[in-house]
Amino acid sequence: MLKSVVRAVGAAVRLSTAAPPAARALQLSCPALCSPGSATIRPFTRSLWMLNNNGALSGYRPKLFSSKVLSPSVSCGCGGLHTEGDKAFGEFLLDEIKEEKKIQKNKALPKMSGGWELEMNGTEAKLTRQVSGEKIIVTFNVNNSIPPNFEEEVEQGQQQKSPEDEPEIVATPNFVIEVTKQGAKHSLVFDCHFPEDEMSHGDGEEESDIFAIREVSFQPEGDSDWKETSYTLNTDSLDWALYDHMMDFLADRGIDNTFADELMELSTAIEHQEYIKFLEDLQGFVNCK
Repeated sequence: MLKSVVRAVGAAVRLSTAAPPAARALQLSCPALCSPGSATIRPFTRSLWMLNNNGALSGYRPKLFSSKVLSPSVSCGCGGLHTEGDKAFGEFLLDEIKEEKKIQKNKALPKMSGGWELEMNGTEAKLTRQVSGEKIIVTFNVNNSIPPNFEEEVEQGQQQKSPEDEPEIVATPNFVIEVTKQGAKHSLVFDCHFPEDEMSHGDGEEESDIFAIREVSFQPEGDSDWKETSYTLNTDSLDWALYDHMMDFLADRGIDNTFADELMELSTAIEHQEYIKFLEDLQGFVNCK
């Protein structure tokens, strides 16, 4: 008799603990949402509540079937976040693009004299020329080619410069010259730059060079990577007579001040085109276009 009472009590306890939890009861009461073959299945993600107040940080949890869900202030149907700040940002970029196109000097890239052929790869440019069996390649990249403005800030009470009096922005990229002779396994490579103190032509008796050689090395022909295992001559401690002969060597192949001036003009036009394109891409990204 006692064993029967114990078994009866145990069965009652098992029945009471087998009741489904609230979440399971909710699932069973919504067959349209939970049926595997139903076309209305839609998984719930935290995006439904992260747009409400401060999301997880606020401690707020909306009800599962809450009819009021906050949405971004601006929507284009792409599913991305759009705010009033994004709208103002896009309008600013649109105005900036219009202004940059107004001051753009060259709609088409200027030509280099001397029979140079131009090849573009993004922000990198390659100039190629054949001279009496020698192939000369000049490569440069317009990224970070605009020198910083070192002008002093306008003093208090001093009249600001008009846009016409502002200094013109000129790109001065570093460039690499590669000279290859027929049948040679190595190319003579010059790493050149535009020194800041040589950017303007002086009124002295002799015209100074507006570009300078920084390093010289022999590199495998056709290899785009500079091999650090090849001996590299730094011109900082180079004898001036040897340096002058190297500059004459380049001038005989058409790389002189005229070439450097045209290179600056070309790189400035390329940099401005890339800057405008970047602004257009940025404006399209912000506005999701």
